[in-house]
Amino acid sequence: MLVRLPRAPVLSGGLRRKAQLFSGTLYMAASSKTPPHQSKGLQKFKTPLPVPGFPGSSPLCHHTKNNFMRGRIIGKIEEGRKITDVAREFDIAHSVVSRLWKSFKTTGMCSRRHGGGRVRRKQISRKPVARCLRGGGLYALRPVVCVPLTRQHRTARLQWCREHHNWTEQDWACVLFSDESRFSLSSDCRRQLIWRESGTAYRLENIQEKDRYPTCSIMVWAGIMINGRTRLHVVANGTLTGQRYIDEVLLPHVRLFRGAVGDKFVFMDNNATCHRTLAVQDCLDSEGIQRLVWPARSPDLNPIENVWDALARQVAGRNYPPTNKNTLIRALREEWDKLPQHLLDNVVQSMIRRVECCITLHGGHIPY
Repeated sequence: MLVRLPRAPVLSGGLRRKAQLFSGTLYMAASSKTPPHQSKGLQKFKTPLPVPGFPGSSPLCHHTKNNFMRGRIIGKIEEGRKITDVAREFDIAHSVVSRLWKSFKTTGMCSRRHGGGRVRRKQISRKPVARCLRGGGLYALRPVVCVPLTRQHRTARLQWCREHHNWTEQDWACVLFSDESRFSLSSDCRRQLIWRESGTAYRLENIQEKDRYPTCSIMVWAGIMINGRTRLHVVANGTLTGQRYIDEVLLPHVRLFRGAVGDKFVFMDNNATCHRTLAVQDCLDSEGIQRLVWPARSPDLNPIENVWDALARQVAGRNYPPTNKNTLIRALREEWDKLPQHLLDNVVQSMIRRVECCITLHGGHIPY
């Protein structure tokens, strides 16, 4: 006859047996020695026969380690049995069966996930991690800070570079590059570091775009060109307006260079508000000064930015750094006059490479 047994991975006994899987239940067929008149088909026993045990899996909190028992529980529920009935049949807490069923519906798996439980965190020294990163070509370097560029800015920069792609070194030698800059008694240490490969400083993921608005600082103006430079002008007592720009910059400084270079002279300034007033344009037209159209958000194309960096390093490296505004102004003027002319010539001559690089990067940030 057929005897119904709970499903088990091992079936013991001395007779030949045949296991059949039906609706999540194991049925064991007796040997052919059983008389046919005693076989009454499939029968349920009020007291289930003992099932071979699994080491360490008596309650379901241990049974959950047993994928076979989990499969039996899931099979019962899939047959349409209620969670309460299944929990009562297996003598397991309702919450345990409910969690198992929810996990099966979410993941589609009834096996226990290995490595579960509380995550043990181990303190790792910084030096081994740094060695591993260096072995992979990554180094702790500061991210490059650049102004934000929109799609319109990149398009305008690319168009400008294409228009000036054919300029020669002699053409750039006639341009007076000018700009204002602020210097403060306090410096930005920029201690934030990133891990990156060598030569990838100007990739988008390694650039930190930031607008800087320093306070408690001194604004200065200057201009550079091949074989020449203007005096360093300190913008004191307030904001640089359009009229002050004419009276303090254009007439006393730019006009002199226009007369020395001649008709080929070109004046470059950025798109600051004080530079683009009607009064400034009228002054340039009256003096016969040709202005170089400049794309917005392009300090990396202006070679004088590199000179400002060199000036800041010279001031910071003085034996007696400035401690107030007066000493800061004096230090800036002294170090400006000490800058070697070949440094200024080299950055101006780099304009050809800057334009080519910007075209290659489709108007993006360039490594200058």
